[in-house]
Amino acid sequence: MADATPVTSPVTSLAPAQAAADRAGEQRAALRLRHSQRLTALMESRRDLRGVHALADFVDDSVRWSA
Repeated sequence: MADATPVTSPVTSLAPAQAAADRAGEQRAALRLRHSQRLTALMESRRDLRGVHALADFVDDSVRWSA
């Protein structure tokens, strides 16, 4: 005997959640880019900050090597 329970399409039920996840991912990527740009500008203008924070040095070097 077949089940009479209506089946909802997973695509329609996931579409709003997927759209929200996509927006959140785009926002994180934009924030990461903006942070990297500003950190690189700061490290360029303030050479005395070199060596103060290892992660800042790492990001600055990474941006420079990828350019």
